[in-house]
Formats: sequence, C-alpha cells, structure tokens
Amino acid sequence: MDLDVLLIGHVDKGRVVIGGKAQTFAGGAVHYGGIVLRRLGLRVGVLTRLAKSDVELLADLEREGVRLFPIFTEETTAIENVIPAQGLEQRRCFRRGFAGTFRAADLPVVSARLYYLGTIITGEIDLAFLRAVAERGPVALDAQGCARKLVGDELVTDGWEWMEEGLPLVRYLKVDDQEARALTGLFDLEKAVIELAQRGPAEVVLTYKDGVLVYAEGEIHAAPFRPRLLVGRTGRGDTCFSAYLGRRLLGDSPAQAAKFAAALTTLKLEQPGPFRAPLEEVYRLLAQD
Repeated sequence: MDLDVLLIGHVDKGRVVIGGKAQTFAGGAVHYGGIVLRRLGLRVGVLTRLAKSDVELLADLEREGVRLFPIFTEETTAIENVIPAQGLEQRRCFRRGFAGTFRAADLPVVSARLYYLGTIITGEIDLAFLRAVAERGPVALDAQGCARKLVGDELVTDGWEWMEEGLPLVRYLKVDDQEARALTGLFDLEKAVIELAQRGPAEVVLTYKDGVLVYAEGEIHAAPFRPRLLVGRTGRGDTCFSAYLGRRLLGDSPAQAAKFAAALTTLKLEQPGPFRAPLEEVYRLLAQD
C-alpha cells in the first residue's frame, strides 16, 4: 500500500472579504485537510489541478511531507468568500477561477487505504470520476462542491443532481448544516444525517457552528467546538472531517474520532490558516472533558 490517504481536490487561490477588508490565502480541503492528516502521522498524497504559475500554493503541503500529484491547467480555482463583519456563518461565495473537472486519467498510479474527494466548487468532479475512484477503494466525500450550483458568478448551495447515483459509492460523507438541509429538505440535523446515511454512506459527518454530528453504526455522536476566540473560521469543515477520517484510519471508534476532531478543530478556530498546534494540545483539551 503506497498511501494511507489520497486526497483529491482543487487547491483554492482564495480570497476572503470580511467587513470590506480582503485577504488572500491558499485554501480547499487538500490544503487544510492534507496538513491535518500529515500531522496525524499518515502517509498522504494530494492530486490537484492548478495553473503552473500557482504551484507555490502547494508549498505548505510539500513542507509537511505530502506527496504531490499536480495536473497543470490554464487557470487555478479561485473562490471569493464575502462575509459580513458580524455573522461568520452568512458568507456569499463567488467563482473567480476554475481548474476544470477531474478525469479518470488524472489518477496517479498509487494505491491508498482511503480516497478522499475534497470538493469545493461546482463541476470539480462528475459521476464518471467518482465511479473511477470508487473502483480503486473506499471513498470519503466532502459534498460541498457537489451541492453547489453556479448562478452567474455566485456559488449557491442548492441540491445535487446526481446524488442518488453518487451516494452509494461513498463510505464517509461530509456535509455542513446548510448542505444537509439542501440535500434532504430537513431542518432537524440528526434526522438529516440519518436520511443521508440511508442513501448509501456508512458514516455521515456534519459540521456546523457549534460542533460536529456523526451518524455511524446506527448511532449519533455529537461533540462541541469550544474556541476561546474565533479567528480561523475558514477551513473549519475541512479540518474537522480530515481529523475524523485520520483518527478512524488510526483505529478510533466513531465516537472517539468525533471527540478528537472537535478538539482539534477547536484549536484551529483559534488561529487563522491550517491547523498548526501541537497534538499534545488536542489531548489536553480531550482530558478536560
């Protein structure tokens, strides 16, 4: 086995505007999640698509020891998140660049214990690609990109056209509260994760502002986020799902993995950018429960 996780997704040449003030950053599940998985000691590869001129966006991953499999394209995916000064959950997202749809031919000749599709934008993957990945091994999917539609330049969470065909191919599904409601029509989050699981995935992970809900093996597990200050909102879901997947691969039960992921995400929320705190800090938080 070459890798523990092959993480597949666009890197985001991102821009966040909060209360009129803008900042740029490297983003996407491959960025936030790849760093978490490496810090857990796992063997990680990243398959991404981006312009060759933006290869510096992968520098953090390379420094962490991630194996990189870039596919060079005409432009890099770029998403602009516009967030009111008060209300970090009320963001609007706009497409400013798109690196194209993944194809089966993009897949590197490696094997992995888990194939993690960290989608962030409409059209990033299609059913044919998901099927090609599922033929390789177990699939984890962040449904964010699948649940988004492009309305003009704006990315709007509004259903997933091929969900019924796609979900049976997925073992671990990640959604946030808004995506869960769009995909199920349910406002009760526990009922929503159960309904999504009934459509195929063995485990469903849902993140929202207060914490994480996991449905696995017929049970709901919940764990809260408890940041002392909130300055690292961007990448919250990517961080939490990656921590959960990593701990499951390392042998944790769903309940244990949910608690660990919530503690690690708590620390990430206290600092901008990807998770950088020592793992000892995560264990310290867990010991307080």
